[in-house]
Amino acid sequence: MKLYSTNLNAPEVSFQEALITGLAPDRGLYMPRSLPTFSKEEIDSFKDVPYPEIAYRVLSKVLEGEVDNESLKAITYDAYNYDVPLEPVDEQTYIMRLDRGPTASFKDFAARMMARLMQYYLSKENRSLTILTATSGDTGSAVADAFYGLDNIKVIVLFPTDEVSDRQRKQMTTLGKNITAISVDGKFDDCQAMVKQAFADEDLKHLNLSSANSINIGRLVPQSIYYIYAYAKLRNYPEDIVYSIPSGNFGNMMGCVLARTMGIPIKKIITSVNENDEVPTFLSTGKYHKIVPSKNCLSNAMNVGHPSNLARLITIYDGVMDEQGNISKEPDMDKLRNDIYSSSVTDEETKATIKEIFEKYNILIEPHGAVGIKGLLDFRAQSGDNTLAVSLETADPAKFPEHVKEQTGVEPALPESLKKVESKDEFMDYLGTEYPAFKKYLQEKLE
Repeated sequence: MKLYSTNLNAPEVSFQEALITGLAPDRGLYMPRSLPTFSKEEIDSFKDVPYPEIAYRVLSKVLEGEVDNESLKAITYDAYNYDVPLEPVDEQTYIMRLDRGPTASFKDFAARMMARLMQYYLSKENRSLTILTATSGDTGSAVADAFYGLDNIKVIVLFPTDEVSDRQRKQMTTLGKNITAISVDGKFDDCQAMVKQAFADEDLKHLNLSSANSINIGRLVPQSIYYIYAYAKLRNYPEDIVYSIPSGNFGNMMGCVLARTMGIPIKKIITSVNENDEVPTFLSTGKYHKIVPSKNCLSNAMNVGHPSNLARLITIYDGVMDEQGNISKEPDMDKLRNDIYSSSVTDEETKATIKEIFEKYNILIEPHGAVGIKGLLDFRAQSGDNTLAVSLETADPAKFPEHVKEQTGVEPALPESLKKVESKDEFMDYLGTEYPAFKKYLQEKLE
């Protein structure tokens, strides 16, 4: 696999190099030049096999020549040792629960695969690495858990002090060892901006920094697999399917785009956002404006005012957007609008959807999953399209017990993965949003 930068001013690299470096030297995001496609027969063959086997079969084609098959099979079966339920809502609607991993978040799918692939490459070359990652909620806990205890990888996680739940924070701050958590007195976008600046800082090159955010292509490739999995389990090729994806930094959405590129007949990708509505506005007007500062909503992992992965989406549609959100070449907006639907969901609508889904179907969902369901309902109301759809539940309801109980009267059961952090001591450092202070912190901690 060869990958290019969305800023189009950096050499093409291998998957290994893109995974280890994270960001291209021109500050663009890496994208695969091409991807394999899966035939009807291959997709049919996935129908009766477990998730880790599907992951292995997909990745063995995508990463052909990058990882030997024996190692790759061991990695996928180790990474995906939990269930991926497809829960029926009605005859035309399913919820794909991506919340059964060790941190009860969909981020486990990418983080666990990334950690194992990085470890595979680094061990072969006897190298070490420091992962910098910004989180608005679940990324940090999934990355911290996935990389915890690895000898040759350190992790530094930045999170906005006031915009993560107590349980999300504790999943990052109770580990120790090779995991450092930094509470930032700002927004997610401030955390993300400092991380990106550190990657581009020549003074820090010797620190061997990399990313586990969705700016890293190693996040997106594993996330494409569950779209292929859901299609294989629910549809018969070439029947269409619709996916509704709660979206913040739009990495999850890009995984779906990659799945479509690999041959899954996805009729529409619904990107449901909270009140940070820069993407629905862009699709409706053709003009992109960041939201600064981002709005603080119930679905806190989606409080993103400038999604990094929008640059990747625009590249797919023959446009160019830089890391600041400036569009130097317009994408094909007609084609983009044909393939992607984006809906903004208010906090009040989020609450009402949690209540409605519980009362009508006896199903518990949390704020992010509610945004996904509401986006799907909006799409159906506007289009009249009732194609079979899968809406993603991206976190366990127990991560947001107050909001869930307020709307349903039910206290969501706490999974074992969350119980274990409740009584542990927390350790974290504190920083503001000024990059020089963060740079000094990195130099003092890592040199």
